[in-house]
Amino acid sequence: MHFHESLEAAARRNQSWLCVGLDPEPARMPDHLSADAEGIYAFCAAIMDATADLVCAFKPNVAFFEAHGAAGWSALERLIRRCPGPPIILDAKRGDISSTAEAYARSVFTTLGADAVTLNPYLGSDALEPFLRHADRGCFILCKTSNPGSHDLQETRLADGRPLYLAVAEMARDRWNTHGNVGLVVGATHPAALADIRRACPDMLILAPGIGAQGGDLEASVRAAAAGGDPRLIVTVSRAVLYAERGMNFAAAARTAARQLRDAINAAL
Repeated sequence: MHFHESLEAAARRNQSWLCVGLDPEPARMPDHLSADAEGIYAFCAAIMDATADLVCAFKPNVAFFEAHGAAGWSALERLIRRCPGPPIILDAKRGDISSTAEAYARSVFTTLGADAVTLNPYLGSDALEPFLRHADRGCFILCKTSNPGSHDLQETRLADGRPLYLAVAEMARDRWNTHGNVGLVVGATHPAALADIRRACPDMLILAPGIGAQGGDLEASVRAAAAGGDPRLIVTVSRAVLYAERGMNFAAAARTAARQLRDAINAAL
């Protein structure tokens, strides 16, 4: 099944445009779980099982697994293969050249079996092409990221007055989306940029991190980026769900937080 089809099926089934990010920090996990690869696997598996009927996707961040070496990589692979339904967007931010990009694409889509991936466009089209040619997988291009330092480069004004992030969005729309599998990463911490990008790219999926711990306003973000009856907007939240409670009932608390967020997104829509 094409990534967009599996995403939309999960969104309809669960009445949800919420994506839960899986960023397991051992120091913040429940005390009864070990701080090693098995601990983060058990933690993330419990979160997935508790929230699978409330989300449209899960988004594991590779860094938190790679930090545990080979065992962490194995834990990530196992999590992806046991995912209870919603598609997996791998937050890897890959972007390299030639045979390196080819190897990264094989790693993400063939070895790990992820349904979609985040990509850094800074190296240009040839760095993206090995991923883009997987027409059945999603490719989310970093456009206007949620971190405070995003303005250092992404808001640079070009000769025609456009900010760089808008040029990236238009390039993704006009040059990179030949298979219809490209989306954009736009931080919920920048509602004005969200609105600019949605006007330029009315039909493209937007993955919007930054709600919750990073201070993004959910209602303002949805209002800025939703595209009519089909919102084309994935709101991704990590810490507010993962660490809703630190005790034995952490998974139940995560479920409650995810349900509240899903309902808030739907209310804003």
